[in-house]
Amino acid sequence: MANDTKKILFVFYMFFSLASCRKESIGDVENIPGLGGDTWAPTPIDTWINDSLTVPFNIAVKYKWDQFELSLNKTLVPPKEDKIVPALSAVKKVWIDTYIAETDSLFMKKYVPKFFALCGSASWNTDGTITLGTAEGGRKVVLYVLNDFRSRDMAGYRPSDSFNIKQMFHTIEHEFAHILHQTIMYPQEYKSISVGFYTSNWNNVSDANARRDGFVTAYSMSSPDEDFVEMVSMMLIEGRAGFEAIVKSIPAGTSANNVTQAQAISKLRQKEAIVVNYFKDTWGIDFYSLQTRVRTQVVGLIK
Repeated sequence: MANDTKKILFVFYMFFSLASCRKESIGDVENIPGLGGDTWAPTPIDTWINDSLTVPFNIAVKYKWDQFELSLNKTLVPPKEDKIVPALSAVKKVWIDTYIAETDSLFMKKYVPKFFALCGSASWNTDGTITLGTAEGGRKVVLYVLNDFRSRDMAGYRPSDSFNIKQMFHTIEHEFAHILHQTIMYPQEYKSISVGFYTSNWNNVSDANARRDGFVTAYSMSSPDEDFVEMVSMMLIEGRAGFEAIVKSIPAGTSANNVTQAQAISKLRQKEAIVVNYFKDTWGIDFYSLQTRVRTQVVGLIK
């Protein structure tokens, strides 16, 4: 009899529990914003992205605010909508179109990242450095500081705005060079040119002092991979004359790390040669021709 009573109580408890669960139903999740229920009508921005990037290159762009695409522990702001098309149009001209001109559209369709997330502000790190862009596995690119984009044909443009433009394309070319070398590695001898000089304290070194040790930027000192892509990026954005100016800026004498002017210049020349040969031998790209195209487009935005 006691066992039967326990069974009845257990069945009653189970029935009550299930009833309680039913009372706590959250209802139709389709009506919860962010879970698939929120919708919006396409705008001219969406039409431009679809026609210029999505259809020809299968690139999706998220500019509507979603911090889950970004760092959750950073204070960030959304991009201003009036910056989206001008910035992305410039990205297409400076980056995508120049590579297509040297290769073909199939090359970019194959290797271009398929998802871009846009952020209005910079992403500040705890060590005082700024992240201007990131690439995740060659599939996703996050671009920051979109709200500072202003080219010479936009209202309010000042010559100082050229810095922000060059930084944005520096970031894009840097990240794309990562995709290329992660697909087919650059020659191993590149890593031996500055062996022993790479450091995690690169953020405490100025670009000028880094160049005295044979690096194109201070960030190049962080690792051989970063060194390689910084060379690619700086050579493309600054152009051949700009890169020559960097080399010639190395003063006479010896750096704090006992690198002479001649040694520093030699290191940069060796790195330049490997970059040029890598693009030719691996991708069939005339790097100097690509460099001229990229620099021409950059100049068109800032001068």
